[in-house]
This record gives sequence, C-alpha cells and structure tokens, in this order.
Amino acid sequence: MSTIILFCAIVIFSCIITNKFSSKLGMPALLFFMFLGMLFGSDGVFRISFDDYDLTSKLCSIGLLFIIFYGGFCTKKLEDKKATAQAILLSSAGTVITALLVTAFCFYILKISFAESFLIGSVISSTDAASVFAILRSKRLNLKYNTAPVLEIESGSNDPFAYMLTIIGISFLHSGNTGTIVPMLLSQIGIGVIAGVLISYFAIFIFKNTRILSEGTDTLFMVAVALAAFALPDLIGGNGYLSVYTAGLILGNSEIKNKISMIYFFDGITALSQILIFFLIGFLAFPHKIPESIIPACLIMLFLSFIARPLAVSAIMLPFKAPLSQISFICWAGLRGAASIVFAILVVADSAALKYDLFHIVFIVVLLSVAIQGSLLPLIAKKENMIDRFCDVRKTFNDYQQESAINLSTLRITDKHPWNGACLKDIQMSDDTLILLVTRNGEKIVPNGDTRLLSGDEILSGTTVSNSKSDINLCETTIDDEHKWLNKKIKDLNCGEKFLIAIIKRGNSSFVPNGNTKIELNDTVVFYAS
Repeated sequence: MSTIILFCAIVIFSCIITNKFSSKLGMPALLFFMFLGMLFGSDGVFRISFDDYDLTSKLCSIGLLFIIFYGGFCTKKLEDKKATAQAILLSSAGTVITALLVTAFCFYILKISFAESFLIGSVISSTDAASVFAILRSKRLNLKYNTAPVLEIESGSNDPFAYMLTIIGISFLHSGNTGTIVPMLLSQIGIGVIAGVLISYFAIFIFKNTRILSEGTDTLFMVAVALAAFALPDLIGGNGYLSVYTAGLILGNSEIKNKISMIYFFDGITALSQILIFFLIGFLAFPHKIPESIIPACLIMLFLSFIARPLAVSAIMLPFKAPLSQISFICWAGLRGAASIVFAILVVADSAALKYDLFHIVFIVVLLSVAIQGSLLPLIAKKENMIDRFCDVRKTFNDYQQESAINLSTLRITDKHPWNGACLKDIQMSDDTLILLVTRNGEKIVPNGDTRLLSGDEILSGTTVSNSKSDINLCETTIDDEHKWLNKKIKDLNCGEKFLIAIIKRGNSSFVPNGNTKIELNDTVVFYAS
C-alpha cells in the first residue's frame, strides 16, 4: 500500500515539474502528462506492466465527471441569445454531425465495419473542455464576436452527447438492433436533464434555507452534489454526464456562499483529474502497437480537422451569418482530449471483440490534436484577426471578479528621496502598483511613463489587495455594454455623498474626471465608496 501511495506522489510531483517546463516550451502540459505515463508504462523505461482497461475506465470516469462539472460551474450564462443558440447547436447537432461524418469516412474509405466506425466517430466527436479552458485563460485569448463563451459552452456541454452516442454504439455492437436507439436517446437526455435540474435546485435550497453547512463543509457538500448528479441518473438509464454538467451550470450561475473559493477548489480537482487521466492514458498505451494504428489514425485526424469539423461548424454557424474568421477559428478550436480517451477506454473495457485497436487509434488522434491544434491556437487567432483588445476572456468564467479592491496611499517626494528626478518608467515597482496622480504646486497631473518626479511632488498610488483593511480603499470596475453607468455623466449617477470617482482609464490614458465627464464603453472607473 505504501509503495502505491509513494508512486502516486512521485507521479504528481513529476507532473508538476513537467507542467513548468511545458509553459516555457509553449507545449500543452497534457502532452507531458501523457508522455510521463508512457515512460512508466509497459514499453517505457520503468516497464511497469498495466493493461487493466476496466479499472482505468472507472478511475477516468470519476475524473471526467469533475472536469465536466467544473466546466458547467465555471461557465457564465450568456445574455446574448444568438451566441447561446450557436453554442447549444454546436454541442448537440454539431457533435452528432461530426460523429456521422467520421463514421461514413471510416466505413466507406477505411473499410472498417459500421459498428466500429460508429464507435470511432462517437468517441472523438466531442471537443475537450479542459484543453480549451486552459489555452483561452493561460494565453489570455480575448476573442471577437462572443467566440470565447460560445467555445466554453460548446466544449463543456458536448461530452454528454458524445457519451450518449458511445453508449448507443456499444449497444449496437452487442445486439445489432437499431430499434432501441430512439427510446435510449429519450431516456439519456430526458432523465439526464431532469436529474441535473432537480439535484441542483435541491443543493441551492440547502445552501439558502438551512444551516446544515458550515465553513468548509459547503465545498464537501458540492463534491457530494457532483457525484450524486452523475450516479443517480446513470443508475436509472439517464446520461450522468449531461446531468452533472446541467447541475454545475445552474449552481455556477446561482447566488450561493463561497462560490469563488469553490471554483478555486474545483480548479485544483480538475487539474488533478487531468493529470490522472492523461497519465493513465500514457500508462495504458503500448508504443510498440502505435505503428499498426498510425496510418488510419492520421487519416481520421486529417478528415476530422479539415472536413468533418469544418462542415459541422459551417452548417450551424452560416445560418447565423457568422463571420468567416469566427467560423474558421471555431473549426480549429475543436481540440480532442480527455473525454475521447475515456470513452475509448470504456468501449474497450466493455467490448473485447473489436477488430481494430480503437484505443490506440483514438490515442494518436488526441495526441495529434492536443500537440498541433493546441499549440497553434493562439497563432490561428492572430492570423484570423480574432483578437479583441477591448474585451477580457476572464469575463466568460464565474470566477471573474469585476470589482477589485485597491489600497490608496500618498507619498511626498523630498530632495533626498531616491525617486527625486526619476522618470516613472525607470522606477521599479510591483506589478500591482499604479501611480494614479501627481500633485505639483497645486496642479494635478495625470502621469505617464515619461513623467519625471520632482522634489515637492505629492503622488497618489493604488495597490490591488484582496482584503483591504485600510480606512481608504478604491475599487475599479470596467464599463461593459450592460453597465448601469454607461453613457451617464458623473453628476447624474446619484451614488451618495460618500462616493467619489478618482480616476478614469480610457484606452492608453488616464485622467481625473469632473461632474460633466461622460462614462464611456470600456472605461475603467476607479472609485471610492464608504
């Protein structure tokens, strides 16, 4: 037992170290987790024999349910009905279209049996939420046309549809009977959605109307909710992944205590789940078997990336008159990942009589997708002119806090002060400190990098803090198109006597406003309110 625990610790430490290297090399960390698993596996350096698909399927399913729950819990509900419709259609109809196109390619071109072709199409039909989340956030890809939330909802909610298709494929492989498909579809979707809604509203009731939960146990309760949301519908023929995503989405968009801290907790659980899944993927792989599957896998990858995914996305996005640059970017953003591998393992564990090595085919497809598509995604965004410098991708997520506390302090420059005579751009300050205002001989100066500080100057600085205990603190808020201050003059805000707007940041400049200053879209307003 101690050996197993020590092995797990070594694996986690190794994954943390490789994650650090991956960020420096610009490669997705998930690839390193996979290669680390191969290093420990049967054909690797350590040659630890492991081929238990059933155990791997169970472990990976647990990890995947937390990834899907986190995807729902972290995704903000869109006010834009058009973008919402696009995302829902991409996750449902888009997944089905992709699966059917890949099925046709495998059956007619690669001459694989229809049942196995359908299974291959099903398991690789969904995009990977964790990979998309990680790239959008780490690379700060602020995208035009509400593309980021569309991708978040699509990649977070299409796994249940791929799972549903996989279950249908397994049933068809065993029985060859298509008569049960429609009842199974209705059962999977209906029970999954209803269970997710009921469980989430039960959880909200517990949070808001009882005192059962104390500090700390609320997070444990949320873990239990996620587990129940998956297990209960799965026991009665429903789609557990659809249920857990629905529950996460409703809870994440509800007013519950300590939601931000829960998001950080599930962020850690999701990171651990990704390590577990991708390590086990590599651990279970046999590199000596890869040459047998590499040709069909590469052909499937090319067809999926350049024909199936573009056709599915275009069929859904063109009726909405979406820009071609947006369609092109969404096509490329269809990364395959953890879910595809988990579903492939599920198929192999349930169906031993497969003619083709489905696991290694999907393994190669995911490997190529994460390596090529994931690495090139920021470049494609720039090439397609999809970067929007006026938006913030973090607003897509429920852990984004629009207002942040800023500690206000003043400092007088004396003859002997080290900053006397220095330009602001040459002064070393922490990243979270900003010189807001310089008062010189009674005149207020809004500084920039070339402003030179002189003896007698009084400077006003702001430092971002998580919990300011100062008597004076500032907050800042960014004005979006739904903000109540948009296009209003400061004198018309009626925010009370103890409210003061200190600075407005507009574009690349900052200024001290007066009562007649009109607040504009994308302004960052720095204010004091007691």
